[in-house]
Amino acid sequence: MQLEQIALVLTAALAAGWVDAVVGGGGLIQLPALMVVTSGQPVTAALATNKLASIAGTSSAAYAYLRRTEPDLDVTGPAGLIAVLSAAGGAACASLISSQLLRPVIMAVLLGVAALVVLRPDLGRVPRPVRRTRWRTAAAILVPGVLIAGYDGLIGPGTGTFLVMAFTGLLGADFVRASANSKIINAGTNLGALIVFALQGHVLWALGLAMAACNVVGAQLGARMAVKRGAGFVRAVLLCVVTALVLKLAHDQFA
Repeated sequence: MQLEQIALVLTAALAAGWVDAVVGGGGLIQLPALMVVTSGQPVTAALATNKLASIAGTSSAAYAYLRRTEPDLDVTGPAGLIAVLSAAGGAACASLISSQLLRPVIMAVLLGVAALVVLRPDLGRVPRPVRRTRWRTAAAILVPGVLIAGYDGLIGPGTGTFLVMAFTGLLGADFVRASANSKIINAGTNLGALIVFALQGHVLWALGLAMAACNVVGAQLGARMAVKRGAGFVRAVLLCVVTALVLKLAHDQFA
């Protein structure tokens, strides 16, 4: 691997850590860079190494949020544990489902997310009081911990965005607290998928650990900036990430 390729992928890891910490979607930056520098390797090597770098960043961001905000640990604790198993199951099934069939569905959901954020400018700006019934709490555990986590292990793009919107909708959280919650779940999903990929021997450990260090730096910067600048800043980044995700998925679908 040439020096400029190493510089490219480490810079991408730094930027991805920042984006992931703010609102998710860092894989848009990190995974394509990995696929460029590992073009002679199976695609699973890039996917696996991406998870190694990402788990360091999301875990670091989760710690930063825990020090500065109050995540819903009664929900994210059990959901995060379930997410490890769900993401592992998704990763194990990744070769059985065609991503070509799922991309249009994902694009439609992301466009719905973008429309919701644009049409409801107050969404996520401040906490919204909701009644914490047993059913709502169960949904706040199972939707992120089972559905979104399984999706992350299976395919991945947009996981952070879906988690933020789930916690905003189900718990009435503002975007900053929703981002804090999502990092805990995302650390679990990355761990579950990484375990499967590692057992299958796909991880490029030296490259992944170097990327992990850069991802942590980016994650710390992103988490601190999100807390400092507030929900309006996170909302703007969310719209940018959703737009980029839709464009990327559309390119992959029709290229």
